[in-house]
Amino acid sequence: SSNKIQNIYCKDLQVLHQMPLSNLSLDLSLNPINFIQPGAFKEIRLHKLTLRSNFDDLNVMKTCIQGLAGLEVHRLVLGEFRNERNLEEFDKSSLEGLCNLTIEEFRLTYLDYYLDNIIDLFNCLANVSSFSLVSVSIKRVEDFSYNFRWQHLELVNCKFEQFPTLELESLKRLTFTANKGGNAFSEVDLPSLEFLDLSKNGLSFKGCCSQSDFGTTSLKYLDLSFNDVITMSSNFLGLEKLEHLDFQHSNLKQMSQFSVFLSLRNLIYLDISHTHTRVAFNGIFDGLLSLKVLKMAGNSFQENFLPDIFTDLKNLTFLDLSQCQLEQLSPTAFDTLNKLQVLNMSHNNFFSLDTFPYKCLPSLQVLDYSLNHIMTSNNQELQHFPSSLAFLNLTQNDFACTCEHQSFLQWIKDQRQLLVEAERMECATPSDKQGMPVLSLNITCQMNKTIIGVSVFSVLVVSVVAVLVYKFYFHLMLLAGCIKYGRGENIYDAFVIYSSQDEDWVRNELVKNLEEGVPPFQLCLHYRDFIPGVAIAANIIHEGFHKSRKVIVVVSQHFIQSRWCIFEYEIAQTWQFLSSRAGIIFIVLQKVEKTLLRQQVELYRLLSRNTYLEWEDSVLGQHIFWRRLRKALLDGRSWNPEEQ
Repeated sequence: SSNKIQNIYCKDLQVLHQMPLSNLSLDLSLNPINFIQPGAFKEIRLHKLTLRSNFDDLNVMKTCIQGLAGLEVHRLVLGEFRNERNLEEFDKSSLEGLCNLTIEEFRLTYLDYYLDNIIDLFNCLANVSSFSLVSVSIKRVEDFSYNFRWQHLELVNCKFEQFPTLELESLKRLTFTANKGGNAFSEVDLPSLEFLDLSKNGLSFKGCCSQSDFGTTSLKYLDLSFNDVITMSSNFLGLEKLEHLDFQHSNLKQMSQFSVFLSLRNLIYLDISHTHTRVAFNGIFDGLLSLKVLKMAGNSFQENFLPDIFTDLKNLTFLDLSQCQLEQLSPTAFDTLNKLQVLNMSHNNFFSLDTFPYKCLPSLQVLDYSLNHIMTSNNQELQHFPSSLAFLNLTQNDFACTCEHQSFLQWIKDQRQLLVEAERMECATPSDKQGMPVLSLNITCQMNKTIIGVSVFSVLVVSVVAVLVYKFYFHLMLLAGCIKYGRGENIYDAFVIYSSQDEDWVRNELVKNLEEGVPPFQLCLHYRDFIPGVAIAANIIHEGFHKSRKVIVVVSQHFIQSRWCIFEYEIAQTWQFLSSRAGIIFIVLQKVEKTLLRQQVELYRLLSRNTYLEWEDSVLGQHIFWRRLRKALLDGRSWNPEEQ
């Protein structure tokens, strides 16, 4: 792509006739192609052929498409790019030459003008299995009822005058997302449909949902997220095979008037987050016997009280109740959730930690109570937490650090290994202790001098031991992981350590060039690959270092001033020592002042003694930079014939 290829002759492609290359993809985009010799592609088999922004006018395009006669291609992509528009017209005969090709999947992208007669335009593509239009304007929506034998139809970011009339017997997957125009949903007739994505269209539904809306009883996946008002008037009659249902960020009406999901006994995933739902009916989730994941963040409950609404959800493993303005919950609210593993109660209005409702959750591993107003525990019943609990998040609450709540504060200290980011738990009251870390708090309540002396000595000893353990805790965790996992399989080629203020460069330059380049490299990035609900330090060690062959350190002014970056760098040194491999690659993103760099003595010494990469603004400098970085990443990488 992006060269100056103008003519393609038979002799140019002779090599493709001499060897079986059925998995080869050919991208000729952004070349000013004027002529393709007829027969040049005859009997050639390609996995994918891309021709985007190649032709200056329609006649050249027609001639070149005719020159593709005899080609067998699994996926053909035609059209233009958003900022590279050449064609000024497009008529129904534009794609006639495709009748002489064997095509499995077809995509057309970025056309500025309305397609009028798609029956004639796509007549040669009636038998492809997958058909896709991206950023295309379509005038006659009724044409989609023509006897096309597509199995997968994708319409993304297109313009319509109204919601298209869809009557396609063979269609199994329909992706209709981020389109404009036709805001009112109209019924479709798709008897074989199993997958339906209607997200991000701003659609409104006067009545939802039943078999008559979609003309199928085979539907398993339904995504109606990020739309407008959806009025629930039916309990999914005829759609009993649904396994995945997503309504997030749509406006649901009449949700609490009847058991909406009563027929969905096979549903596994349900998301009704931020749907303006107010739960006032205890039978709202009746019938969901197979449900494993329930997300309902950002909604509300009558009187801000969580009742017994999960009675039928005996297979639930993940429950999100964050941002629901909850203040109280029923003691038996979770009694039937024996398989629940993750529970998110963050961003609510709880003033005390009531542990009694969790005594019947033998599988619970993660409990998030962050960003509430918790001052203390309810009746000090802290023994009711299940033994399976591994992570408890109580950060950013309003802890009352007074003698009245001394036992609760002591419990927090005792459960430090259970608490997520315990160092961020701070006192809110009284005013003289506001902002103090709860873990460092020492409350003395009417104790005699002997007890005070013993306590002071004990605290001193414990503090010294705690400081030593804390200082080397993560290094010990890394050592334990190396012993446990040994030289196990690496999922990522490199774990990237960088400051959040350099994230634009990492996303737009590093990730784009390495993960989308040739060969592609798989990077471990905290914003994408770290597991939610797990401590940051644990993610750094287990997801970052243990699963990566190399470590890329992006050094900048921001990096040196970031405590988290320096922490990750120190752990990286320990990792390199324990794994006995030269795995750290330094990239200096910008000129760093030596006075600032000398503050980090070890980093300054390493950069002085070792070869590192410097990012440059020049084209030649960047070319050399990427070549050297790829060479460093390929070192020690196992050879994959399929990837080669």
